[in-house]
Amino acid sequence: MTDARYPLDGRLPDMLRSGKPLRGLFNGLPSPAIVEMCAYAGFDFIILDNEHGSADFGVTEHMLRAARATGIVPIVRCFEPDLPRILDMGASAVQVPMVESVAQAQRLADMIHYPPVGRRGSAFSTRAAGYGAFGGAGHTQRSNDGIGFIAMIETPEAIAVAGEIAAVDGVDAVFIGPNDLAHAMGYGSDWNAAPVQQAIEQGLKAIASAGKCPGIIALTPADEEKYGALGARYFANVSTSIITKALAQAASGGKEAQMRY
Repeated sequence: MTDARYPLDGRLPDMLRSGKPLRGLFNGLPSPAIVEMCAYAGFDFIILDNEHGSADFGVTEHMLRAARATGIVPIVRCFEPDLPRILDMGASAVQVPMVESVAQAQRLADMIHYPPVGRRGSAFSTRAAGYGAFGGAGHTQRSNDGIGFIAMIETPEAIAVAGEIAAVDGVDAVFIGPNDLAHAMGYGSDWNAAPVQQAIEQGLKAIASAGKCPGIIALTPADEEKYGALGARYFANVSTSIITKALAQAASGGKEAQMRY
């Protein structure tokens, strides 16, 4: 485990290279308590969703503190302009939506890593560097070794070059977003449509063939089994789906409720 003195938890790249399945979940709820609950439940990672969630930067930083305190690896899904601030807060990884080309993936990888690996700007007064307590060359090396980059591919154009995106130096995993992919392919929210599933299969196999970790949403054990057979190892559920299902079952006197995304 990463030295607990450091704010930055740098375990994720090794976890993604381990060949073992990893289970986590997207969380768009602005609550450090939810982060703690997910850690105590035994999830490997949590994706703080700054694409669709409502947390501001201050709350996001508190959620990162909660993750570090409880031992769950915190990933932040965010847009490109937010990368510098999210990384300086101490995220273990960033998951960037709508990556569609090798050039885009390389640009993002360069933004995430310090020279000589990338082109990230240095600042050691931030939480990630212990507000200066752990800055300098040591922080630079820990960051380059321990911060992960997960590229999200969500269009047919991205699926077509999934292997090439995965092969970019600095990309640790590639995550297929099935809902946006289904919409982009003209199937609305029906990601179980046969052509969408074929595209997902194509993408997962290409990512695995490139030697990187394939990721996908898995709402059920059956999803995990199906996609795991195609190479996926980075499985994400959704906190609100789990909570809503549990609440619906309680409200109905224990009747089985459907998982909704």
